[in-house]
Amino acid sequence: DAVAAMQEADWEIASHGYRWIDYQSVAEATEREHLQKAIRIHAEVTGSRPVGWYLGRCSPQSHRLVAEEGGFAYNADCYSDDLPYWDYSFDEPQLMVPYTLDANDMRFATAQGFNSGQQFFDYLKDTFDVLYAEGSKMMSVGLHCRLAGRPGRAAALARFVDYVAGHDDAWVTRRIDIANHWRKRFPADE
Repeated sequence: DAVAAMQEADWEIASHGYRWIDYQSVAEATEREHLQKAIRIHAEVTGSRPVGWYLGRCSPQSHRLVAEEGGFAYNADCYSDDLPYWDYSFDEPQLMVPYTLDANDMRFATAQGFNSGQQFFDYLKDTFDVLYAEGSKMMSVGLHCRLAGRPGRAAALARFVDYVAGHDDAWVTRRIDIANHWRKRFPADE
């Protein structure tokens, strides 16, 4: 029922890997096996393979394994920019659509993080304002139902969404839409 509701709402159902482990010291063969299992399970549950990839706990070989697997419109395992970019380190260029750990509700669960919905709202608003003033920038907001779904935090998020909606030329969209836009407007060098 949950998957059907997500599909009806036209959400991009993302994959976050097979297991919630740090792959830093995991054998390459095991990491490759987990990547393939995650894709298979995602396809079984949703009816199609994931269009993007975000593991979040990468090893030195994670990006290469994702590139070798292929079939992804983007890889979000990067935090290095406010715009997508092409990674030419592999046989096929890999579109990187950066994620964020700072404009992220995980900061409610970490030391030196947010301790109120107002702090979360203020940080998101300030981030949006700076990027908006710079023009043509992407703002990623990391959300998890177990964190942002709590009432006081959800209220802050609702205020932020309303704030962004007050800007006529702000585009609130899915990562796949950003990836498709970037591919069309800035195709990989041949």
